[in-house]
Amino acid sequence: MTNDEVKGVLEQRVPPWPADLPRELRSKSKQNPPGAGYDATPDELAAIDEGLAGDAASEEKIKAAFVVFRRA
Repeated sequence: MTNDEVKGVLEQRVPPWPADLPRELRSKSKQNPPGAGYDATPDELAAIDEGLAGDAASEEKIKAAFVVFRRA
């Protein structure tokens, strides 16, 4: 597939980003510059702990999740 063909497929299948997205991303990057750290909320920390405490998902569960997410 040539570069032009790939670009054509992407233009047909990938929706464009909103025009104001680059400005929004720049704004957010200034709020949390790299290395500035991030203070997770207690709820986020609890969710992380819960995820780390459990077992890894089985291959069957992962495949089932992909089936559900691909429908959305």
